[in-house]
Amino acid sequence: MMDEETLALFRSEAEGLIESLEARLLTLQTRPTDRELIDGVFRDLHTLKGSGAMFGRTDIAGFLHDFESAFEAVRSGSFAVDDELIMISLAARDHVAALLAADGGAGSGEEAILQRLAAHLKGGPVADGADAGEWMLRFYLPPDTLTLGGRPDLALQELRDLGATRTRALINEIPPFDELDPLNLHLGWEVALPGSVSEDDIRAVFLFHEQGLRLEMEKAEAPEDAATVDAVPVADHKPEEGARSPRSGQALMRVPAERLDDMMDRVGELVIAEARLIEIAGRSGDPALVAVAEDIQRLASAMRDTTMSIRMTPIGTIAGRFRRLAHDLSDRLGRPIAFTISGEETELDKTVVERLTEPLMHIVRNAADHGLEPAQERCAMGKPACGTIHLSARYSGAEVLISLSDDGRGINRDAVRARAIERGLLPEGAEPDDATLFDLIFAPGFSTTDEVSDLSGRGVGMDVVRRTIEDLRGTIEVQSEPGHGATITLRLPLTLAIIDGLLVETAKERFVIPLAAVDEIVELPEALAAEGAGNAFLDIRDSLVPFLRLRRILDSPGQAGAYQKVVVVTSSEGRVGIVVDRIIGSHQTVIKQLSPLHAGVKAFSGATILGDGTVSLILDVAQLVQRGRTMSDNGRQAA
Repeated sequence: MMDEETLALFRSEAEGLIESLEARLLTLQTRPTDRELIDGVFRDLHTLKGSGAMFGRTDIAGFLHDFESAFEAVRSGSFAVDDELIMISLAARDHVAALLAADGGAGSGEEAILQRLAAHLKGGPVADGADAGEWMLRFYLPPDTLTLGGRPDLALQELRDLGATRTRALINEIPPFDELDPLNLHLGWEVALPGSVSEDDIRAVFLFHEQGLRLEMEKAEAPEDAATVDAVPVADHKPEEGARSPRSGQALMRVPAERLDDMMDRVGELVIAEARLIEIAGRSGDPALVAVAEDIQRLASAMRDTTMSIRMTPIGTIAGRFRRLAHDLSDRLGRPIAFTISGEETELDKTVVERLTEPLMHIVRNAADHGLEPAQERCAMGKPACGTIHLSARYSGAEVLISLSDDGRGINRDAVRARAIERGLLPEGAEPDDATLFDLIFAPGFSTTDEVSDLSGRGVGMDVVRRTIEDLRGTIEVQSEPGHGATITLRLPLTLAIIDGLLVETAKERFVIPLAAVDEIVELPEALAAEGAGNAFLDIRDSLVPFLRLRRILDSPGQAGAYQKVVVVTSSEGRVGIVVDRIIGSHQTVIKQLSPLHAGVKAFSGATILGDGTVSLILDVAQLVQRGRTMSDNGRQAA
């Protein structure tokens, strides 16, 4: 009987294969003839089946047998991929995931899935040229191919593009080692191609290798797949979409997330201790102690960077769930929906990525149910029949912007306003701006529809979205244009753990500005040093940059000094200057969450402990700029 650690390893690898299988199936639906995707699906099924049998999960292995056979028929060209096969295969994927989660037992619906597959294989689409037999090629490229700069791998790739189903290397002509000429090509290849491929297309592959080429072609029924002692499989050189490379050249190790969290906590404490050591060493003036402190600082910085890189996760790791959700919503709502993504390589802290899944799924559901019109209505409006939901992610200073947009009908401004007045969220006759009005859709229980479905209408979901994003120290913005869809943008911090910060001082209080948001630092001109003197703009290299006084925003006591500095930061509003009294220097900042009592103070994203043991607040640049703009607007209205 296998121990629990071995079974946990199997479950972990099986979950990865299930995720890869789902991603490939969803992509295959849009590219049903893609040979690499078909081969990838078959490999995932074959590996999952084999692993299940090896680890005693005969329920999984037995269930997947028919699906493996089905995709073997697709690989051989005797059966075509269509929407029904994809739907059945996705149902099988869900069933395997359920079996894995239940840790045994046949579960419900297995027989129905297998019967549906058998019926489809009997009456489903036969691939074009399925009865045309099969080409079997055996070829040896000229011996001087490598010397002349030839690329055998490109010829093999062209054959794969023609639909090669089996490829193996022939090593029977490799001479003994003492007679081997490393400049000559001694390998040959045997390749099976669908019979529907023309002879001219095959010969075109070898157009530049005719001198010295040995090529044998025969057309026959597809032979049974057999291995021989002189045959070596040729590996694909191009990774499939939605799959991780099986050989990355690096050893991988699976580590529980709790251990990474514990490591991050310890590194954070190390950074705080290192800051204290630097402070003590600087005061002592002992050269030996200063040298040791600098070594500790260098090592702690490297450990921090390494640990942070481990915690960072691409947003693309959760994108597959939304593609599947959009696929299922399309089927349930009876309207075509395409899900697209850009910037999936954008990385965030793993804690942020994990907690983003549920909010983003709520937004996708609302976009599909409320935003996208039925196909007939879209066509009547001159839109494509298929609606699109697009997820994009990009960096913006110390933030990551994640936007979900659709090309549907947009948010009904009048309906939102009417429901808000009805619920007492707005007074009668109120005409708020779009930002204020659209913010009401995040109120608990708010919904503009009177019909309750299993997807929406109960008024829950969007309030959960805002609560989750605010817990992550993020913000939400909504934009919509009638008839042209809506966009919901989430602004999130890059990490919740450790950042590089710029330590500044205002009114004898020290604050940290995230260094990733800082563009440059300039001197405040003497003419603008006094409060209220001149326009609140700086001319920096012929570009006007607005600036805000941190002392005024925080209502700090006392008078500013004569030599104030302006920290120019990048925010959602563009480049903005923040006036401070003094620049102290860079600082490795371990982010500590504010207490529930202070969590509502939007100008700060957290706090950190300095080397002398005092606490410094971390400025939330986006909220600070927004607060400054609001104060300026209120001042102008009062004037």
